[in-house]
Amino acid sequence: MANTDIRTDLFAPTTMGALELSNRIAMAPLTRSRYGEDGIPGQLHATYYAQRAGAGLIVAEATNISAQGRGYAATPGIWNEQQVAGWKIVTDAVHAAGGKIISQLWHVGRFSSSQLQPDGAAPVAPSAIKAEGQTYTTEGFVPVSVPRALETEEIAGIIEQYEYAAENAKRAGFDGVEVHSANSYLLDQFIRDSTNQRSDRYGGSIENRTRLTLEVTEAVVKIWGGDRVGIRLSPVTPDAGNTPIDSDVMATYGYLIQKLNRFKLAYLHFVEGATGGTRELPDGVSLDALRALFDGPYIGNNSYDLALAIERRAQGKIDAVAFGRPFIANPDLVERLRSGIELAVAPREAYYGGGAKGYTDWPTAVS
Repeated sequence: MANTDIRTDLFAPTTMGALELSNRIAMAPLTRSRYGEDGIPGQLHATYYAQRAGAGLIVAEATNISAQGRGYAATPGIWNEQQVAGWKIVTDAVHAAGGKIISQLWHVGRFSSSQLQPDGAAPVAPSAIKAEGQTYTTEGFVPVSVPRALETEEIAGIIEQYEYAAENAKRAGFDGVEVHSANSYLLDQFIRDSTNQRSDRYGGSIENRTRLTLEVTEAVVKIWGGDRVGIRLSPVTPDAGNTPIDSDVMATYGYLIQKLNRFKLAYLHFVEGATGGTRELPDGVSLDALRALFDGPYIGNNSYDLALAIERRAQGKIDAVAFGRPFIANPDLVERLRSGIELAVAPREAYYGGGAKGYTDWPTAVS
């Protein structure tokens, strides 16, 4: 039964850059840990994403741009031909179901273990500062390893990894890409003064610390065009080890966002608060004020329900909303929200690992 009390344009078609979307509801990137160590997608993943093609935009789960970029076992990659071919199965299935899907380009930086790195090498980072916390390997959870600081001359190679992954995403049939510069992974590690203690042109000043994100974005835009590139930022999200945020969030991310405007990106995707957790902000931080500095469409993310999405859309504070966990157990989430149908709730044990169970076996509300 339709919910006729809803007064919102969240369910109406819209455009973001060159992306023509059937509604303003996005599926947030969700790591589900259902890949082999080769990182190759297959029919299982195609089924999963196609089931959720009712989203106006699917942001596929964070995808490793290189073997060096891996920080967790059982996550996908997009750096070789087999992975590209696997993702083509996925994008074809989503498009056949009427959906749009983009690839989120991911390098974890220091949040990795040498067990996950080629030849058992140390993870790379802006500075040799060990993160707290554990990461997942084929042998279970292990402490993250001490990283080594990238040499200045190596950074061009990091940008090339992003370029190659962006080219591969195009060949795989994605509709665009999202630069993952959030959650204290590599690009965000360069941005924050809590994780970047460099003294070269990539460290010290705000201009220097934001340089890599801007250079990566520029490289990806040259491949895709700005109107098919989004970027994800999380100004106040700590990493899994609760790394301190930047000492001046407003100045640092305000500078970055204003510099991003020259690329005329399809959208800015913000984690509003701590990823998967509280929406509370530190004193002196206004994410709405930062968002207002961006010239293009804005996707709000983090602990949204429909009421909050409608409220913030009515206030002009979001152009679209990204839901994460609700998409796990509700492949038809958009229709359920539109029609006022009760949402299913996935148990936490279904989030990560395994096969089809808890992944592609969730029923739709209306057959």
